[in-house]
Amino acid sequence: MRAVALGGGHGLQATLGALRRITSDVTAVVTVADDGGSSGRLRRELGLLPPGDLRKALAALADGAGDGLWTRLFEHRFGGTGALAGHAIGNLVLAGLLEVLGDPVAVLAEAARLLGVRGRVLPMCLEPLDIEADVVGLDEDPSAVRRIRGQVAVATTPGRVKRIRVHTTGWPGEPPTACPEAVRAVLDADVVLLGPGSWFTSVLPHLLVPELHEAIVKTSARRVVVLNLVPQPGETAGFSPERHLDVLCEHAPHLRVEAVVADVDSVPTPDRLRRAAEALGARAHLARIAARGAPERHDPDALADCLRRALGAPRGRDGEVGTGTPTSTEWEGGGEQPWR
Repeated sequence: MRAVALGGGHGLQATLGALRRITSDVTAVVTVADDGGSSGRLRRELGLLPPGDLRKALAALADGAGDGLWTRLFEHRFGGTGALAGHAIGNLVLAGLLEVLGDPVAVLAEAARLLGVRGRVLPMCLEPLDIEADVVGLDEDPSAVRRIRGQVAVATTPGRVKRIRVHTTGWPGEPPTACPEAVRAVLDADVVLLGPGSWFTSVLPHLLVPELHEAIVKTSARRVVVLNLVPQPGETAGFSPERHLDVLCEHAPHLRVEAVVADVDSVPTPDRLRRAAEALGARAHLARIAARGAPERHDPDALADCLRRALGAPRGRDGEVGTGTPTSTEWEGGGEQPWR
């Protein structure tokens, strides 16, 4: 099964951790709008793609052969107070490879070889992106709209985000160009996953890059939305699970999906979520997929099991999802069976 996961940060790591339990053919398509922390510093100083989310995706797909030293090294951050303080070693390696090789796709392929990655990591675009958001609730007039710029600013705003836009850095008003390999991966996939993750800064940006948006809408793959476990302070504070789907519709009105996956304990009104999912053409699949003792983190095994049920796919040998016809007890999706 060819699976593509779109997102960034810890949310994408959760999806990749679950997908690698289902299939070995996984492609991560990663947002490139981060402007904070180590990634933001490297982006500003060197003019390169922010490497942090790309590094996390590589680490999530690394096979951990031997003692996993290279993966642990990639994730290690320098301490102290000097110029290197706070930089992840993997970020510096990727930045160096970008300066040497130039091509981000080649850079990620080389890093994947070094780490023993099962699957592939691709950037959403080949140039860094900027995020702009229309936000209300920042002025005395609660309906006044203020425009804010930057991933960190949008993610941490105390206001309420109404709509976002993305553009290539230095070219405001110009729509960004998608990475061609990412577009092809979406079109060739059997399943495409959106979420979980920062809704406005990691998930929705994929739908605002024209070629990638068209591919997500037109692909014959089954499209699955994985909802967050808890609202995020700042950009989605106070959001209900169904509000996440409403925002998805507002930014991509032609998008249709086949399944919505959510944690049953995170959905106070399941009927509302089911209706919101049906508006997207989807069926809602509720299960306990949060990690024990950490309700803000997905349990990768539980999420993988829920994804199997949502996809209606049988287990093959070694637990990998096959491409045969599901039995009646395994098929839960309704309508046409997904495996052709």
